Amino acid sequence: MSAVDEANRVQLAASHWKPRFVANGIDVNDFERVLAETTDWREWAPAWQRVGDMHKALADEAATARRTLTATAAYQRAAWSYHLGKFLWFEDRTLHDRLRDLTVATYALALPRLDPAGERIEVAFEGAVIPGILRRPAGRSRPPLVLLVPGLDSVKEELFTIEEEFLRRDMATLAIDGPGQGENAPRFPIRANWDTVIAPLLDGLAVRDRGVDLRRVGLMGISMGGIYGPRAAAKEKRLKAIVALAGPYDLAECWAALNPLTKGGYLFYTWSRDEDEAFERAKALTLHGVLADVKQPLLVIHGARDRLFPAEQAERIAREAPNATLLLYPEGNHVCNNIPYKYRPAMADWMREKLES
Repeated sequence: MSAVDEANRVQLAASHWKPRFVANGIDVNDFERVLAETTDWREWAPAWQRVGDMHKALADEAATARRTLTATAAYQRAAWSYHLGKFLWFEDRTLHDRLRDLTVATYALALPRLDPAGERIEVAFEGAVIPGILRRPAGRSRPPLVLLVPGLDSVKEELFTIEEEFLRRDMATLAIDGPGQGENAPRFPIRANWDTVIAPLLDGLAVRDRGVDLRRVGLMGISMGGIYGPRAAAKEKRLKAIVALAGPYDLAECWAALNPLTKGGYLFYTWSRDEDEAFERAKALTLHGVLADVKQPLLVIHGARDRLFPAEQAERIAREAPNATLLLYPEGNHVCNNIPYKYRPAMADWMREKLES
């Protein structure tokens, strides 16, 4: 790949994902410094590792001095830096995997210090586990539970700012890594039939008391999670309400217009040999013929300026699902990360109303 191509990938990443980085906790000054210093895509992950290491050092220093709040926030920033450095970066598999492991290990240091605290749970799944971060609102007995499902390249540790919206409204959250996501990326490729993920997850949660009301479970899926959620809900009726945030109706229909970084991510997380095989696998990720069976309330959120999945995809979802509401923001980008102050409260309010009714 030429130097021009490498530089273009840096600019592509910046133009697509700066709002995501900032909305999910990365300091904008860190982002601007990395962007200014990085002209070669091969240096993207190493640069973010250095940022993560810097925040990890600040966290360790604060923890040694028993400055818990300072340490917690710094551990989170470190973990987010490690993750967002590698999420669509596959130039060095060893470094990619190391950053994945650092994301998990570093965020684990923050979990018990969060307010409310986070608890790592593991539910048996096909010879491995579905790992999750469970948080419960303080002072609320048996709150409803919202499952948070990442997308193509997001992970459970990235979802803190979204968790906060639900927790402030007295709902518990469980952010998970399913097939092809986070800790489970090396164990399972992406799959379409997410009912086979959610059913054993709910079964496993019921084995012992988690302090939540499993009769009131919602699901919020981000990007590709916005297709996983409705596909699961079509068969798994223990899910009482669904949010599909920026998901496609049919991934194969969107394939040709996807940027090369996203296509590369899909190839990687599906364990495909090449782009042709990845495209064939993408054909399974469709809501065609599925939505008539999603009887539960479904909130479809999308940005009209989404460059991955056109707004028409969201409109088709809302038309075909019998109990759907469409929230389309004219100025919104992918996942509406440029207007989190609009969609996140609206999403959490809607979920609370559905699970409390």
